[in-house]
Amino acid sequence: MEDLVAPGAGSPPANGNGNGNGGGKGKQAPPKGREVFRSQRRESEGSVDCPTLEFEYGDADGHAAELSELYSYTENLEFTTNRRCFEEDFKTQVQGKEWLELEEDAQKAYVMGLLDRLEVVSRERRLKVARAVLYLAQGTFGECDSEVDVLHWSRYNCFLLYQMGTFSAFLELLHMEIDNSQACSSAVRKPAISIADSTELRVLLSVLYLLVENIRLERETDSCGWRTARETFRTELSFSMHNEEPFALLLFSMVTKFCSGLAPHFPIKKVLLLLWKVVMFTLGGFEHLQALKVQKRAELGLPPLAEDSIQVVKSMRAASPPSYTLDLGESQLAPPPSKLRGRRGSRRQLLTKQDSLDIYNERDLFKTEEPATEEEEESAGDGERTLDGELDLLEQDPLVPPPLSQATLSAERVAFPKGLPWAPKVRQKDIEHFLELSRNKFIGFTLGHTNTSPSQMFRSRMRRSWRSAPCLCVTVLQSMKLGIDVNRHKEIIVKSISALLLLLLKHFKLNHIYQFEYVSQHLVFANCIPLILKFFNQNILSYITAKNSISVLDYPCCTIQDLPELTTESLEAGDNNQFCWRNLFSCINLLRLLNKLTKWKHSRTMMLVVFKSAPILKRALKVKQAMLQLYVLKLLKIQTKYLGRQWRKSNMKTMSAIYQKVRHRMNDDWAYGNDIDARPWDFQAEECTLRANIEAFNSRRYDRPQDSEFSPVDNCLQSVLGQRLDLPEDFHCSYEIWLEREVFSQPICWEELLQNH
Repeated sequence: MEDLVAPGAGSPPANGNGNGNGGGKGKQAPPKGREVFRSQRRESEGSVDCPTLEFEYGDADGHAAELSELYSYTENLEFTTNRRCFEEDFKTQVQGKEWLELEEDAQKAYVMGLLDRLEVVSRERRLKVARAVLYLAQGTFGECDSEVDVLHWSRYNCFLLYQMGTFSAFLELLHMEIDNSQACSSAVRKPAISIADSTELRVLLSVLYLLVENIRLERETDSCGWRTARETFRTELSFSMHNEEPFALLLFSMVTKFCSGLAPHFPIKKVLLLLWKVVMFTLGGFEHLQALKVQKRAELGLPPLAEDSIQVVKSMRAASPPSYTLDLGESQLAPPPSKLRGRRGSRRQLLTKQDSLDIYNERDLFKTEEPATEEEEESAGDGERTLDGELDLLEQDPLVPPPLSQATLSAERVAFPKGLPWAPKVRQKDIEHFLELSRNKFIGFTLGHTNTSPSQMFRSRMRRSWRSAPCLCVTVLQSMKLGIDVNRHKEIIVKSISALLLLLLKHFKLNHIYQFEYVSQHLVFANCIPLILKFFNQNILSYITAKNSISVLDYPCCTIQDLPELTTESLEAGDNNQFCWRNLFSCINLLRLLNKLTKWKHSRTMMLVVFKSAPILKRALKVKQAMLQLYVLKLLKIQTKYLGRQWRKSNMKTMSAIYQKVRHRMNDDWAYGNDIDARPWDFQAEECTLRANIEAFNSRRYDRPQDSEFSPVDNCLQSVLGQRLDLPEDFHCSYEIWLEREVFSQPICWEELLQNH
């Protein structure tokens, strides 16, 4: 729990008033003259560094981008493998033609043959047929000339594959792989998991994802047959078929097994992406949610919605970020101007120590300090603070020794680095073990082990390694590519989880408020609030503008051209975007989640205050995007009354932005600390009362107690007639007499039956 409190790092403990500010000692007078001018100039120039981001929020990114995120860059070699498996099988079935030259009936006949060959005992042969199906779903790129053609034939082939029953066949194979206890136990025993351990699962999940994503996409040019197939597929995914659980529930169980450590070989990124798209396809996206809201309100006799929040935000303009020259005042005491003179190291020694071990570990404690420039010394001499719009509180040294004399600095500066007084010890065996695990995990390659390592043996071993695996050269560029791939992998996981949770919460809230509160309370008890704050306790502007993608390796670009030689230029080619769409999308989703968890909940609002979220959220305002700023300001608004008068006085620009951007209500005194209903001793009771109401709802709705007025009535004729009743032992002896007397001899009054019904 200690690392979850780390989001508050950078601010001192709150005082008795709970406002998070320092006391009266060491207060610095407001700047005058030239200092005022420089402060205003920095405030006006702070917004120049981050231009307004032209971002359009929606259900998902573009079609090509969503397909490309399914594959990691380490999987690019498998595109060629899939193509080879298809061509080997296709040549044995069709002579002298290619796939695109076949008539539709011939294509359907070939797909039926593929599905028949999929039902073989041999695991290796089954995998080859599955790869051939995957190549079809990927668009038969070997016969295409452009990216547009690949995307077109991918969508065409996916509709064809679904109509021939591919989804049901691959769903059965997925059940087999999930229940493969031998693979699970083998993966648990391994010290490191590589992509080779999940080959079959990745092929199956890729085919299912391509089917869902291509069929889910609606276009005006779609034929009636495709529209019918889409609705049929939606129904098949929504409800249980053949006495099996719904598909989304199966994917949720895969996530549970992975998180519990029972199946570490599951490709969790593909599982989460597929789960998100299945939920979006079956329940509906944001536009469908808005239509459902209108329909529900009309059914309940409520007035129609006056506006759509997402549409309103699209017309809003981003505000300039507030001045960050005053950030220091909300987190620490200001030293006298005379103490700010000197070198950069001396200035940083005056900053308050941080209490976050995470920040401490991220710093390079043995990096030598570079000398201060003349401009820095001049600005320090003017007595100005060194924090501007680009310097975060997180960039301060967490553990700094007290000031030393000039003689001590010159004599012992190198001998005693900042932080720990000794250098860490690393054994050669530890380094070799780490490198071996890393090679095996990320590239599926090991050099083997030996106790004797003369130079001749090392060279022969390296020659054998090069002959067996030449595409595995561990170089700087390979390391850069691997690092980009790993960061991209993490970003896609954050994107899918945030979008999935937000979509589920919105649908639960629309269906029944206690369903929404049930899931929300589980998230709160799982420390979701401090976890999201910990995510935002970074340089969000850098995260949003991160370039963790290689355009030439993205699908479908990588399928229609030879992979270029790995150079610095090829790693950076084609990436001219102002920001990363998925990262900005993830940040907005997480902020919306945080708003949903804390809205109208005083106890959870106090969690924001306790974890010192105000400076963390305020730094996120550096991103000039209207929707992100709106949800940040909402989170600041609900906790403003608890932050104290001094915080409100020091953050008037933020307060003004809240007045301008956020919706207000009648008698909304959010800016004042006189809310008598928000008493601290009521917070725990509030959460307990909510939990009791949720449990009572679940008991009434889902437990189905016997002899209860809330038990549902069975109106199904087949179910009622199929129930077994306890009859007396002699009933079969008098059954015919009873039938003649009670049934056949009784006249039927049809008019009375019609009137009663």
